[in-house]
Amino acid sequence: MKVLLISANMLTEPYPVYPIGLDYVAAALAPRHAVRIADMNVVRDGQGLARIIQQDPPEVIGVSLRNVDNTDCTAPKTFMAEYQGLIRAVRNNSPAPVILGGSGFTIFPREYMDGLGADYGIIGEGERLAELLDAMENRQYPAGIPGVMVRGKVPDFPGPLQQAFDRGGQGGNAQLAFYLKHGGMLNLQTKRGCHFKCIYCTYPHVEGRTLRLIPPAEVAQTAVSLEAAGAKYIFVTDSAFNADIDHSLAVAKAFQKAGLTIPWGAFFAPIQLPDGYFNEMAAAGLTHVEFGTESLADRVLAAYQKPFRNKQVFQAHGAAVGAGLNVAHYFLLGGPGEEEASLEETLTQVHKLERTVLFFFCGMRIYPNTDLYDLAIREGRLTSASNIFAPVFYRGNTLPSGEILRRVRQAAENRPNWIVGAGGEGTAGILSKMYSRGFSGPLWEYLIR
Repeated sequence: MKVLLISANMLTEPYPVYPIGLDYVAAALAPRHAVRIADMNVVRDGQGLARIIQQDPPEVIGVSLRNVDNTDCTAPKTFMAEYQGLIRAVRNNSPAPVILGGSGFTIFPREYMDGLGADYGIIGEGERLAELLDAMENRQYPAGIPGVMVRGKVPDFPGPLQQAFDRGGQGGNAQLAFYLKHGGMLNLQTKRGCHFKCIYCTYPHVEGRTLRLIPPAEVAQTAVSLEAAGAKYIFVTDSAFNADIDHSLAVAKAFQKAGLTIPWGAFFAPIQLPDGYFNEMAAAGLTHVEFGTESLADRVLAAYQKPFRNKQVFQAHGAAVGAGLNVAHYFLLGGPGEEEASLEETLTQVHKLERTVLFFFCGMRIYPNTDLYDLAIREGRLTSASNIFAPVFYRGNTLPSGEILRRVRQAAENRPNWIVGAGGEGTAGILSKMYSRGFSGPLWEYLIR
């Protein structure tokens, strides 16, 4: 069958993100099916998409929905209207069945099926599309396939795939040039799943709680192929690269053995780490460490169900800075347990994190199938009938989110390394100009103070 896979994401703040998931889906379908990828960051509008469809009419169209909203309580934005416009362009130019997938769809499958009028959906990992295409070719009703959704019925969530992950080749695809031009960043996956229990996180639902590790040599070979394709920087997309410490060290050694020469970065949890851990990472080319720190108050970290406490944050920070790495911390304020005293504790102690960039997000988005959702139900903030597709944020009893934002903005004055949210359009515009002048990577290191 001729299959067109569309990446619907057009969010480029602070920088555009390569649609890695569709590489895996395309590899799962080839060579049996003829697969093309249309990236809306490249295509840009319905007219461009219409031309792609008309040039070689597909028999099946898959649409990957990465983002539900921007998770920003100060200026919440959903993407349903943009997705509806995309589907109209598809329907106006093709009679092919439309299949939805992606992490955003997996979080809100019923809402997207109803709102976009798709024919089928894939909940969880997109490689399951291969089974759906088999059923369609054989004229079989596909509702019994794990993870496959038909209109009006949300299936049981499928277990994680127990198979090798094949990303296929990285050279020569149509969207590659866009990302090489806009920052030179491509991305890499070393495992799927997350066994941490952070109260707000959708990763365990989307990818499962069991870590499924990609062999380090295979990861390194993919990284080298990305470099050969023109990448100037690689970002590891794992929820936390060091969730399996031994595996992350093995990947770093594999990078060295394979001869990777470009820099790379990843998200890390500031957990207890072996002595010399970040020195080994730096020797393998790591340049950027992004810590999901969230708070510096132990009672808040406990309420967030984080696998570390204040002491480990400062230990991990010191080790990363000591290894000569660029370090950023992400804070998520205003969730369960946040009070005046805990906010003050974080804002006071954050000054002790030297030579870093600090990103502050004020307000915790509630998503279904998270412990935060269950907590909000128990506390009476939501009911099982509540519609949370439009962004709903956890609101503390003693400290309004507006007050948190005011305090953070006040503290951030004259501190260029304190960023509230992702930086907004202003930051995105600066990054775009720097990319046009040949800079690559995330570039937040230029704000370090």
